[in-house]
Amino acid sequence: MKTNLKPGERKEPMTPSQGKTPAATKAKRSRSNALIELVVIVVVALGLALLIQAFLVKPYKIPSGSMEPTLVKGQRVLVDRIGMNISGPKVGEIVVFHPPKGAEQEVCGPAPHMVTPGGAACAAPISQASSVNFIKRIVAGPGDTIYIREGHVYRNGKRESDSYIRACGTSGECDFPVPIKIPPGHWFMMGDNRGESDDSRFWGPVPTSWIIGDAFATYWPPDRVGFF
Repeated sequence: MKTNLKPGERKEPMTPSQGKTPAATKAKRSRSNALIELVVIVVVALGLALLIQAFLVKPYKIPSGSMEPTLVKGQRVLVDRIGMNISGPKVGEIVVFHPPKGAEQEVCGPAPHMVTPGGAACAAPISQASSVNFIKRIVAGPGDTIYIREGHVYRNGKRESDSYIRACGTSGECDFPVPIKIPPGHWFMMGDNRGESDDSRFWGPVPTSWIIGDAFATYWPPDRVGFF
């Protein structure tokens, strides 16, 4: 193909941009901006999710049947991690916490020993927390005097309102009739499945600082979705 040039003229090579229309350039910029916006949204969403889990709300999976019938094994709950710093724990709340070191072996007190059903529940706190998480119900707080008969907690001489528990039956772990007093700054934890729960009866009360938060809702399975 011939190119008509006047004398002295020189044809300049075409640059890539010269072959594009303004509309095409605008569309490319729009796609780039949309991609950047999507990346920013994803990063912010992940950051918020991590922030919420670290400081506000954290999901937990129920590992055993110790809280039946209220919570069943495999059920998922949401735990409020900030409420404890505002209002503190309350008797009756279901909480996630770190038990004392040795709790998984049902060891009681700074002088390690095992309690005997039919006597007094463990009342001796220790200063070391375990790294595991437990979920139980608070049945007594600082200064309360309690004893346990047939799985029912008698706090300061009055039996708890406990329609939520599973009956103990003939289990020997259900009777600790000798009264104990909860130390200052500590909380006594028990599972709702009183005959099948590894709890404060065997390893003692828990200090406030070891409580992670209270369970306020359940989101799985679908037939149990709701608030406590």
